Amino acid sequence: MTALLSLDRVRVDLGGVTALHGINLAVAAGERVALVGANGSGKSTLLRLLHGLVRPTAGRLQARAGLRQAMVFQRPFMWRASARHNVALGLWLRGTRWGEARERSMQALARVGLQALAQRSAPTLSGGQQQRLALARAWSLQPELLFLDEPTASLDPHAKREVEQLMADFAASGMTLVFASHNLGQVKRLASRVIYLEQGRVLADLPVEEFFDRTLLPATSRAADLFVRGEVT
Repeated sequence: MTALLSLDRVRVDLGGVTALHGINLAVAAGERVALVGANGSGKSTLLRLLHGLVRPTAGRLQARAGLRQAMVFQRPFMWRASARHNVALGLWLRGTRWGEARERSMQALARVGLQALAQRSAPTLSGGQQQRLALARAWSLQPELLFLDEPTASLDPHAKREVEQLMADFAASGMTLVFASHNLGQVKRLASRVIYLEQGRVLADLPVEEFFDRTLLPATSRAADLFVRGEVT
């Protein structure tokens, strides 16, 4: 598999505190990588680092030239405009002509099942609808690599299933996913690989089947095993 980006002994300091310590990893095309760990373990910082929103303090981040990427946040920002304009504005700000941006915005809304709500004010949408709108904005950019930070954490069960299905559909179309999640059931359903972080360090990096194998995980990382068993929160 082709590496889309990689980290080589990366450290990140934020506000005088080391948030990530000596991270080495590579993300290959077609992977579905889940980042798991307790609150404050470094998952969000690692996502932002990979997406270029945080700069390494030391070490090196390399991305394939021309890599198209996008990110969806747990609580996505919504402009006070229609759902359609929320997608179109994102495209226009990246240089797409307005007419083309409006056309592509409807395609994106249809992709996530929101075309009927195209003229609805985005801030008035439900939490699940806003998250689907955020996915539409990301999809409209046609990213090869999509980062998602706890994309279903604040959603009801029905909305979670809808967002998970969209993530699965994106992955099936060839999009690479890197997502942070506290929901281990979701990780089992969606991930092909699991990275466990604790206090800014990667303590386990395994295929999903091995991560959830109770006979293998303790030998790889006792800390990760305790997390899976619910003894670390």
